[in-house]
Amino acid sequence: MRPDLSRVPQFYHNYISQVPQDDLMKAFSTETPAFVGFMESVPAEKHDYRYAPGKWTIREVIQHIIDAERIFAYRALRFARKDATPLPGFDENTFADNAKADRREWNDLVEEFKVVRAASQYLFASFDEEQMEASGTSNNNSIYVRAVGFILVGHCNHHMRVIRERYLG
Repeated sequence: MRPDLSRVPQFYHNYISQVPQDDLMKAFSTETPAFVGFMESVPAEKHDYRYAPGKWTIREVIQHIIDAERIFAYRALRFARKDATPLPGFDENTFADNAKADRREWNDLVEEFKVVRAASQYLFASFDEEQMEASGTSNNNSIYVRAVGFILVGHCNHHMRVIRERYLG
């Protein structure tokens, strides 16, 4: 079942719309290998390429995806466990500026993504329907668990499209 967009802040709709599947677990099992295959196909000479001054390198984009996946999975866990504490947002640019992705080996980033994504898949597979419908507040916005799962998948699809268009074009 796709997320109810009326329960999701508008700025996440783009990510959710980039998930073709209606079932979250099917989306994870289909889109994850596609993203891993894509990362493995990026030529080594492009790993540190920026398409414009001030833009992230592809390596930094992959680190950003990993960081965001961890943060969003944590949010989903808190909401599923009925923790009503409002959660803060995070500044993706501050994270990128301090991640030191340029020091990371590409294959390590790929492997780390696989592990983090596997953990996310197991987490979402563990949720029953009540937990998938649980909501909470992060970054001063209400959102719910099912939507967060679709956001994780759509976030990767979004960045894969951007990399193809702007970095590898």
